Amino acid sequence: MLAAFMFPALFALVFLGVPVSFSLIVIGAGFGLPFFGATLGQQLLGRLLEVASGFAFASVPAFIFMGALLERSGIAERLFAVMRLWLGALPGGLAVATIAMAAVFAATTGIIGAVEVVIGLMAIGPMLRAGYDRGLIAGTITSGGSLGTIIPPSVTCVIYGLVAQVPVGDLLAGILLPGLLMVALFLVYIVGRCLIRPQDGPPVGADERRLPFREKLAITATGLVPAALLIAAVLGSIFWGIASPTEAAAVGALGAAILAACYGKLSFALVREALRQTVLVTAMIMLIVFGGTLFSSVFYIHGGGPLIQGLVGEGRLSPMLLVAVLLAIVFVAGFVLDWATIVLLCVPIFSPLLRAAGVDPLWFGVLVLVCIQTSYLTPPMAPALFYLRSIAPPEITYGDMCRGVLPFVLCQLATLALVMAFPWLATWLPQSFRAF
Repeated sequence: MLAAFMFPALFALVFLGVPVSFSLIVIGAGFGLPFFGATLGQQLLGRLLEVASGFAFASVPAFIFMGALLERSGIAERLFAVMRLWLGALPGGLAVATIAMAAVFAATTGIIGAVEVVIGLMAIGPMLRAGYDRGLIAGTITSGGSLGTIIPPSVTCVIYGLVAQVPVGDLLAGILLPGLLMVALFLVYIVGRCLIRPQDGPPVGADERRLPFREKLAITATGLVPAALLIAAVLGSIFWGIASPTEAAAVGALGAAILAACYGKLSFALVREALRQTVLVTAMIMLIVFGGTLFSSVFYIHGGGPLIQGLVGEGRLSPMLLVAVLLAIVFVAGFVLDWATIVLLCVPIFSPLLRAAGVDPLWFGVLVLVCIQTSYLTPPMAPALFYLRSIAPPEITYGDMCRGVLPFVLCQLATLALVMAFPWLATWLPQSFRAF
């Protein structure tokens, strides 16, 4: 019975405004006290040391440091200039360029908040001046910023792979095609909407794109090629088994520093600020990891695992229906919980059920990552909306944001349905790389 009350107690604290990490720790410690008694402090310390000393998490700060350096190195401005130059003539050209730039930038950072804030600061002003629909502006910025979950390298993907014991390299390769598919759906929606309603997103004026071809190539060579080479170095070394994710993250961090130096941005102040952000984000993630580990451990001690398995087992669900039910739980949890909490709470409970049903853990992992991405756009929590609110001008209201994100959430759900219907979208690329 104690296990049955843990989740309602957790949601109560979250709705009262207690940070998720502290809510997890308080509930885990409170419900662990009847079992551990006077040894509770020793158990807490043991779990904390186990999480803090886990070598598997070593790649997280390196990826965050790489993203923090690139965020401040000027690469985003160069990418936006390149995408605007080549894609601006399309209907909704500025929105199309923003999504394309966000996809590339997400592949170099993997940090969702950083991607959204940077692209928002660059794209909101030009789109407002061009007369874009405010809902379209909000949806474009928030959906583009959320691509850090589904475009590798992704910190979310790394944490999921470690918790679910799925090879991180396979998972990074598995999310690549669904990520590109989602980007394509975003672009199709933007272009299609602006073809039907040109006033929602007019193309960039010809005078802004009238540059000699040689100058266009020069801008592309300095703005896009270095980022593409860095992405290839990081992801290629993982996919082909040349380096582990931790080693590849170190390569990415070094490459980001070299790129910042080539752009003339590398300085002591830049490195200090990047290290500061790395420490803050890593500490936040690891505190949630500790809280989630503590919560799930106590949940299992009180019989939570058999409780969930019994409830699901009584339904005698087919493997596909079981996957659908578990994904629905993840989707609903995303309305009120952040991605790390969802992964740390749900995955340990789901894994035995999936193994018993014979479900491919790699395929299911990709589905969960796609489903988690929707949580960035779905109120009331919706971190992407809060990031946008911090940088958006007053004329873009919260109502504009909620109205603007809905079509993009539908695109995300369409991606989820396609990966469910065609599992090879998640498994073909990892199998191909293993064949080499």
